[in-house]
Amino acid sequence: MTAGTGTSQANPRPSIAELRAVAQPPSTVGRVSGEHWAGRLYQRHLSIYLTRALVPTRVSANAVTWSLVVLGIGSAVVLTIPHLWSAVVAFLLIQVQGTVDCVDGELARWRGQHSPVGIYVDRVAHYVTDGALAVAVGVHADGGLGSIGGWTAVGLATGFLALLSKAETDLVHVARAQTGLERVADTAETARSRAGLIRRLRRFAAAMPFNRALLALELTMLAVVAAVVDAARGGLSAFRVLDVGLLVVAGIVVVGHLLATVTSDRLR
Repeated sequence: MTAGTGTSQANPRPSIAELRAVAQPPSTVGRVSGEHWAGRLYQRHLSIYLTRALVPTRVSANAVTWSLVVLGIGSAVVLTIPHLWSAVVAFLLIQVQGTVDCVDGELARWRGQHSPVGIYVDRVAHYVTDGALAVAVGVHADGGLGSIGGWTAVGLATGFLALLSKAETDLVHVARAQTGLERVADTAETARSRAGLIRRLRRFAAAMPFNRALLALELTMLAVVAAVVDAARGGLSAFRVLDVGLLVVAGIVVVGHLLATVTSDRLR
């Protein structure tokens, strides 16, 4: 991690207002696709207090980022257990992960310490979490780790497609870097497709954001609903419907994301 600007040393116990002005700038909380709705709605309001508690400590932003990996893997492992409580615990762990995900960046911005390692581990954490949760749904639908079968295969396919959709986003930055272009701005105008049909499909997707079912928070919310239904009806039919539904969504997202990217200004 690089040397900081000395902000934390000058004011090791900032007020919430002082901390928010530096750690939660509009360039961060106002991102089109980089800021989750839960972050804007409530997680940023909670994370700032945890960040303030960590400011005077020796805990590094990178250490906080590594905890995201642990929380993501833990939530997926718990979700493989075919029981209502497992879905609830997985959902709660993802809530914690989302809040902590705000903290690492806030802590780094306050201390003026930014590291490629932190960004890299953060991406790995989200890749691992989203992919593992998709697989966990399949394992749960099969009856647990001791009963792995066809539903797990569906979950594995979903996990692969979920990771591919994330790679499509990251590869935009790779392609631009390798051709000497600047980093693309995360704005609605840049993401706007030049193809009329794709624009209409994107507007439909914005109105019906089914693609969010592949993200950790929304996926675990759906898992809780499926688990409640299964607990009421008996069996694992709701989780199996969720397993197949996620695969369908993942296939649509991968194709749609690819078409939207190549017809937008992200690669220009």
